[in-house]
Amino acid sequence: MKLLGTESIKLIVEEENKKERLDAYLAARMEGLSRSYIQRIIDEDSALVNGKPAKRNYRVAAGDEIVIAIPAAQPLNVEPEDIPLDIVYEDDDLLIVNKPAGMVVHPAPGNYSGTLVNALLAHCERLSGINGAYRPGIVHRIDKDTTGLLAVAKNERAHRELARQLKDHHISRKYIALVSGIIAEDAGIVDAPIGRHPVNRKKMAVVTKNSRKAVTHFSVIKRYSRFTLLELRLETGRTHQIRVHMAYIGHPVVGDPVYGKEGELGSGGQLLHAAELGFIHPVKGVYMKFEAPIPEEFQRILNELE
Repeated sequence: MKLLGTESIKLIVEEENKKERLDAYLAARMEGLSRSYIQRIIDEDSALVNGKPAKRNYRVAAGDEIVIAIPAAQPLNVEPEDIPLDIVYEDDDLLIVNKPAGMVVHPAPGNYSGTLVNALLAHCERLSGINGAYRPGIVHRIDKDTTGLLAVAKNERAHRELARQLKDHHISRKYIALVSGIIAEDAGIVDAPIGRHPVNRKKMAVVTKNSRKAVTHFSVIKRYSRFTLLELRLETGRTHQIRVHMAYIGHPVVGDPVYGKEGELGSGGQLLHAAELGFIHPVKGVYMKFEAPIPEEFQRILNELE
């Protein structure tokens, strides 16, 4: 069978990854692509295992040769909306956006307008279509109520190279978070796998079954009477990773409505900010680093704690 697509990628399954689901295995190695998008590729027979199509729930075996074709970019069908954007940097290949709290990154059931993607389509003539019609240009995401920096790809070349850097852990991402309780250690690492919550499928959790490796590094910036301000760096980028890991060690992010206490300290959402983003420009080949200051509402709460 001939695979159709703009790019084919070959992977050989190692012993340590045997028995993983095919879709989970591929999603863990192609971080620029969502798991749902990868599942669609599998369903369209564009992923071959040992030369034959396989189901998304196929359990891979050591030595399996997997060839996956990334289909041609899809035409966009999301409506542009004239929504103001805080653009930190922009060139012909990418842009860096400082996302405000309350803005969903891309359209999804229940949020088909008012998203970052709707705003981007009104601002840009072209965005990468690799991740599908509802996620144009989106290489990585942050949660609705998380603020801070996001990289957006304008073309397929930039998207693939940024996705490769994500996969290889070559993109530096620093977050600032206020968490509940006093963390005694000045620095630490949370190395705990994350997967879908076994009961509440809308949540993520630290689990061993059907999970993916997740590592978060943290260091204390300041301690308050009942809270700790942290700097966190992601080694991996799982869904809700910082929020899940902080709750797992008993120090949930302040204001987190899912893993902590909603509205804590009068916050409108979790006090988590993507403060720094560094990577090698996908076309120019030079290292670039961007910073975004803590937003006003977050800073107001810190001032009150003083």
